[in-house]
Amino acid sequence: MTTSTVTAATSAKTSGTAAAPDPGRARLRRGIARWGFVAPAVVFMLLFFGYPLVRNVVMSFQHYTPKTFFTGEAPFNGTDNWSSVFQDVLFGKALWHTLVFTAGSLLGQFCIGLALAVFFNRRFPLNGVLRSLILLPWLVPMVVSGIVWRRILDQDTGVLNTFLDTLGLGGQTPWLTSPDMALLSVVLVNIWIGIPFNMVILYGGLQEIPRELYEAASLDGASAWRTFRSVTLPLLRPVVTVVLVLGFMSTVKILDLILALTDGGPADATQTLGTLTYQNSFVELDFGAGAVVGNVLILISAVFAVFYLRANRTEGK
Repeated sequence: MTTSTVTAATSAKTSGTAAAPDPGRARLRRGIARWGFVAPAVVFMLLFFGYPLVRNVVMSFQHYTPKTFFTGEAPFNGTDNWSSVFQDVLFGKALWHTLVFTAGSLLGQFCIGLALAVFFNRRFPLNGVLRSLILLPWLVPMVVSGIVWRRILDQDTGVLNTFLDTLGLGGQTPWLTSPDMALLSVVLVNIWIGIPFNMVILYGGLQEIPRELYEAASLDGASAWRTFRSVTLPLLRPVVTVVLVLGFMSTVKILDLILALTDGGPADATQTLGTLTYQNSFVELDFGAGAVVGNVLILISAVFAVFYLRANRTEGK
């Protein structure tokens, strides 16, 4: 009987040991499962973002011409492409126009978008209908918007000049044909296109602010401006950061709108880094110089992407 008891206890101990899970194997399975979910996104990023980025950087150090597509020969020329681009007067003008275009567009889009978001944050008849109509410029393809506005701003037959002439305000303004007016006109058109995006995001942020805070401010006797400055803006700051950074990254590289409106003219008055990249690569077929300007654009966007991530991390803390 004693022997049977010992044997049973030994068997139970052995079976319990065999049934116990292996911690190392369990961790391995969890790790494989995690990487299984992440792997498709990593492969996608490497194929569609990583490879083109590395290829563009390499191309900026090569003598890359249309002949390269047939021969496969693209000899390295060191920093010749970078030197020729940075010494080109047009690059300096394009960089300045890009800064002016981006800053003017962001300022106009944000201010008007915020004003409309605050306006629509109240309940009144046809609120939803009007907000839907304001979204139309954002839904129309940018090339279509550019072509329509090119007709509107035409100096001789444009609707805008015809309307101003009817009001006796002069109807011969060269909106797109004057070097002094062209960049301003492009900025105004881009503001019109970007207002809906700013309004929608800011409106969503306003909806998340508790109504009790406004009621408390009203009971304390705070004016509308004081309430906006002390309650709305501080609580809206994370959304404002997202709107401005995403707006910058989409505005700084705009190409199709400018091509549709002015094609970079007149006299390079609306030439930006985006249009300069297109001109170098697909008009002059100097792909090395185009890659250099493209890398500058990528670097500028990366700086603001880092700023965006740091700002979000700070807000999270």
